[in-house]
Amino acid sequence: MAPSSTLPASPIHRKSLVFRMLQGAAIAFLLILIFLFGNDYSDPAWGKYWMIRPMIVVPIAGAMGGVLYYFLDDLRSQGGWKKILAIIMSLLGYIIILWFGTVLGLDGTMWN
Repeated sequence: MAPSSTLPASPIHRKSLVFRMLQGAAIAFLLILIFLFGNDYSDPAWGKYWMIRPMIVVPIAGAMGGVLYYFLDDLRSQGGWKKILAIIMSLLGYIIILWFGTVLGLDGTMWN
């Protein structure tokens, strides 16, 4: 017997997904750069290359926020109150994901 699925199949457009991921990662990278280089405090116990971890982890989290934005595109295209709901969910989700990424990236250095 062949497995059947009752869920509608929605194709994933890789080009659009990658574009949203790059947008989210670029915004996150710029924000963490502003945060890191706007701070003059550096503890010698952190090591010489302590900035590399947040500059990798935070853009990855930003890319995951871009994935969330991509998956809410279907809801956003329906218009009306669903569009407003999708925009609010996208922004709040991106901010929460970016916050978690920033905490993970800066844990053990600036936020010890």
